[in-house]
Amino acid sequence: MKNKFPVFDKITPSVLEAMPYEYDGKDINVCIETGEFTCLCPWTMLPDFAYIVINYIPNKTVVEFKSLKLYLQSYRMVGMVHESVVNSILNDLVKTIKPKELSIDIKFGIRGGITTTVSAEYLSKETKKK
Repeated sequence: MKNKFPVFDKITPSVLEAMPYEYDGKDINVCIETGEFTCLCPWTMLPDFAYIVINYIPNKTVVEFKSLKLYLQSYRMVGMVHESVVNSILNDLVKTIKPKELSIDIKFGIRGGITTTVSAEYLSKETKKK
């Protein structure tokens, strides 16, 4: 693990680490879930709580879990709309681990009587050709 820790007032993708996937060529699904995600509403600066589900098929690397936890914690004091959060996490994970496929679903807790689930996915060029 690198000696990099998140700065809690900005997103810190530099803490994300990739590890070699030992079974190159064998497709598996990695499902990561957490209910410990928070960011801030950009208008009220009140906390938004969310449940995140990340599914991906590794290519040559997998995400190191402690680094992912630190990365997700870096959102804690950042004001972002829900759609930007899901795209930011998707982009940073794709850049770090370069998976064959990756999808992310984030279910945000009730705000003003409304719950929001925002989803995004990535398909590698290799996967799109199939």
